[in-house]
Parts: sequence; C-alpha cells; structure tokens
Amino acid sequence: MKTLQALKDSFGYSSFRPYQEEIVSAALAGRDVLALLPTGGGKSLCFQLPAVLGQGLTLVVSPLIALMKDQVDALQANGVEATFLNSSLDSDDAKERFRGLWRNQYRLLYVAPERLFQPSFMKSLAEWPVERVAIDEAHCISEWGHDFRPEYRRLIELRERFPAIPFMALTATATERVRKDIITQLRLKDPFVCIGSFNRPNLAYRVIPKSKPADQVRRLIAAHKGGAGIVYCASRRAAESVAESLRDAGIPARPYHAGLSDSDRSKNQEAFVRDRVQVICATVAFGMGIDKPNVRFVIHHDLPKNVEGYYQETGRAGRDGLASECVLLFSASDVAKQLGFIEEITDEVEKRVAKAQLRRMIDYGETTGCRRANLLEYFAEKFTEPNCGGCDNCLTPRELFDASIPMQKLLSTVYRVRSAGSASGRSATFGLMHHANVLTGRTTEQITRWGHETLSTYGIGKEFSPEEWQQIGREAIRRGLLNQMTGDYPTVDLAAPGAEFLKTRGPFEMPRPVAPRKAVAAAGEKRGRGSKGNADEAPYDEFLYEKLKALRRAFADERNVPAFVVFGDATLRAMAREKPTTPEAFLAVSGVGPAKLAQFGEKFLGLIRGSSTAPPD
Repeated sequence: MKTLQALKDSFGYSSFRPYQEEIVSAALAGRDVLALLPTGGGKSLCFQLPAVLGQGLTLVVSPLIALMKDQVDALQANGVEATFLNSSLDSDDAKERFRGLWRNQYRLLYVAPERLFQPSFMKSLAEWPVERVAIDEAHCISEWGHDFRPEYRRLIELRERFPAIPFMALTATATERVRKDIITQLRLKDPFVCIGSFNRPNLAYRVIPKSKPADQVRRLIAAHKGGAGIVYCASRRAAESVAESLRDAGIPARPYHAGLSDSDRSKNQEAFVRDRVQVICATVAFGMGIDKPNVRFVIHHDLPKNVEGYYQETGRAGRDGLASECVLLFSASDVAKQLGFIEEITDEVEKRVAKAQLRRMIDYGETTGCRRANLLEYFAEKFTEPNCGGCDNCLTPRELFDASIPMQKLLSTVYRVRSAGSASGRSATFGLMHHANVLTGRTTEQITRWGHETLSTYGIGKEFSPEEWQQIGREAIRRGLLNQMTGDYPTVDLAAPGAEFLKTRGPFEMPRPVAPRKAVAAAGEKRGRGSKGNADEAPYDEFLYEKLKALRRAFADERNVPAFVVFGDATLRAMAREKPTTPEAFLAVSGVGPAKLAQFGEKFLGLIRGSSTAPPD
C-alpha cells in the first residue's frame, strides 16, 4: 500500500505497468536486478520509485546526456529531488549541484560513464549515502550487443569499489547471450531477472515496397495529420535530402547526423523534443538520447542492418501507450548495399555474424506471416494469437496467386539480357529495375543503349507495374531462382534453380504484389492497435484536447521544458474525456499527482470548466 501511494503521490499513477511492481519490490529488498522491458515499458520508474521510498542516493549511470536533463526535469515537476552531472553544465552549475549532493539534497543523481570515473568524483561518491546503482542501457556493456560502448566495460570498477550496494541493470533490447554477458560483466549477485514481453501492442508494423521514397515518406507523414515522427536514413546525405524534401512540402523537418556540429545537432534535437518541428530525419545516431513519449510514427527510409537495432528504433514510437505506426521501405537495392558494406569487413567471424543478422532482417521484410510474431521470435518469444491486428499482413493478408507464368517471363528476361550482352561481346548484368523496365516496355537510355528493346520479352509484362515486377524479382531472389550480386550497383543473374525452373516450367505460388502507392494508402488508412485494444484510445473531446495542448505548451515554454514534462498526451486525452471539474477529480486522472495538481491544476481546471459551458467556436 505504501508503494502504491508513493506511485500516485510522486508520479500520478494508480497502478503499475506489467513487471514494474515485481522489480520495485526486488530493489527495495536490496537485491541485484536485471530488468529487460520494452521501450515504453516504464523502465525508469523501476529505479525512480525505490529512490523516492528510500533514504539515500540512487546513482543512475546513463550514456545519454540529453536524456538526463529531460528525466530530471520530469522528476522535478513531480516533486522528486533529482539532478545530473555531465559536460553540458558550466562550472558554477556543477559546483552548486555538488553542494546539494554534500547536503544530501537529492534522491537521484544521473551521470555519464566519463564523469563517473574521474578520480575526484569517485572519491566524493564514497562519501555520499549511495543506496543503489542503476545502469541504464545496460546492453552497451556487451560486445555482443548492437550498441557496445567500451567505456561501459569500466563499470566493473564501480562494482569493485561498492561491492555491498545493490545494482540494477536495465535495457530494452538484449538477446540471451547479451543478458548473460550483462550479469557477468556487472558481477550481479543472485540477481532478480525480469524479462518482460517484447510485444508492443500499440505499435502497428508495415513494410512497403520502396519506390520514389521521398514521395512515399511525404504521403505517410500526411496520414498522421501533424503527429511527431522520426525518419531513419542510412546516410547523412539521405537524412539531409529527406528533411529538405519534407520542408519543401510544408512539413517542419530537420536533419540529425554525425556530420552536423554539436550545436546544430543539439538545436535540431531540442526543436523536435519541444514539438517545434514535426519530423526529425536522422541516422541511427539519433534516438537513444530522447525521452519523447508522443512519437506517433517511425519510418525507416533504408533497410536496417539487424533486427535488434530495428526493434529499438521502432520502439521510440508510442512510448505513451497510444497507437503509433512503424513503416519500413524495403527494396532489393538496399539489401545489396548492406551486403556490399559487409563485404568490406575484414574479420571473417564478424562478417559471418553481420550476414546472419542481415538475413534475419530480410526475413522480416519479406515474410508473408505476422510481422509482430516474426519480431518476437527473434527475442525467443512466442506470439500465439492467429492475428495480431496490428501489422499489414494481419490487417490485409495478401492473397496467394499462381505466379508460374510471370516468373517464367522474368527469368526469361534475365537470361535474354545476359545472352544479348555475351553475343555482342559486352558482357554485363543489370538490376531488377532494368529487367522490370524491359518487361513493361519502357524506353530508357539504358535499354536503348544496349538494344534491349529488340528482346523477345520486351513489353510482355504490362500486366504489372515495374515496382510490382521488382517484388516478383525479390521473391525469386529469396527463393533462390536468381542470384543478387553485391557492389555499388546491385545486379541479378540466373541461378541454377532458376535455369531448371525455365526448363521444367514448374508451378510457382507467391503473394500477389502490391503497388507502392496502394500500399502507402493502406498504411495510412489502417493502422490498427496491435494485439490488444487501448483504453487511452477511447473517444474524447478533440476540441478541448487541442485547447489543453495549447495550455500545456504555454506552461512548457514558460519553464523551458518539453511539453510532456507538464503532462503527457495520454493524460491530456484522459482530461478531455473525463472532464474533471474539481481538484479531487483532477487528481484522479492518470498522470496527475499532488505536485502537478498544485502547479497546474487551477489553470487546467478553469479551462475544462469553461469548455463545459461554452460551445466550440
């Protein structure tokens, strides 16, 4: 009861999310803990609530400098004494915080590993009443993790220095091998290990054949009507190009990548977190350092190199529990590019691992089954429901059709293109798009230069668009009928099973290809809510909700904090649905505690009372 009361008083919640209560109880009992919860699963509260209930200091080690400030701002808004120390502070600020630490003023202290191992800091730490150490993003300690950071290896020194203090390691994504490595590297003693479900029911997953990606991205964003989102790109150039394309279309967007100056990266990230721009177009360098719960969509403009990284990046959507969408633009050329990068790896073991990881990512992109189940399987979790209700394959299952004749047409074209080159003494291979253009009878500079308009298969495939022929081609690659070459320009050639197929004219069944424009439209119209409904998606007064958002923005700007530090979207929707008019009713709203009632209650209640008597303009 004391724990639940503290949960409401300090964080505004009347109940725990799955597994939080068990983790908090283990921490309060003084046990080491390894907590593996999905992004948005409430990991931070697992060490924040014990800190509120304890008497000493909880040291939080995090590699994410930007995230520290946001979390500390949110804690302080809830009336919890917390601070951080990192390189963003000037000397006066740092000294003032040190004075507060010596006065035992704080319950939580966030630090980066670089600060942690300064000799003077370690000496001070030994004098402070450290009650618990929380290691956030704990997968960074493992060489087998997708985001290994060498400085995390030094955390063993912290354990050796404070052997009697309980440690809590937290991560959102870790395979079994990484979990074992975390326990070993941190020397966790008989830890309470909690592995939550990796399923994010509020996320919908889509894969769309990539064609004119700039147009696809614009249409996908337009379907979200002003919602915030991240577009992940494989290169700095792509991040800049996509951001410029969106701005040209009137969508507020900025790039984020390692080629920008520190100040520009910080400025662009800040604008996104504060809701001043709608979209951030970023390389994988972006995302770990934000605590923005209302990201409504994550679009992957390019193919990620592994499932673990993809899962974590998509996990930045919908952290507030509201319905959000994750879309991957998939193309054979992106696969070939990734293979080309892998070929440059000199270590054979590393190369083999990278190929296996990419193959698993391709399987996700090409599966005709449930994408949610496919993702969860990677983390050794079974999804047993026959229809998840939140991926394209479950929402709109693609019909199977007899593709024997189309496959013969495609393989014959590949054979004839190659033979024509050999006959002319100009041996060359071409990509799927070139063969699709031949089949659909298009006139391109390359077709004319090589004389491919004279081939017998030229123009015999007009029943499909070039993009649909590429999907058939990718299926041929996946099934081993075509080989795809690596290099700057991915090309295809007939494989031995493909040559045999042409001889036997055997049957071939596959999902019917989908035109990219239709796929984008379907993604915008049917987003689903995952495997379960969500109470926060119940109807609410949208006119009042927009007014509440404007009031929240005014408070956030006045305090120079992100809007979610005042109240999250889910809390505002609850207000717009329940329309509390008394302090007691306001306090009963999920996400409202005594501290926020005292700071914001009068203005929000006044707005809600006024809306109940005045009709919309």
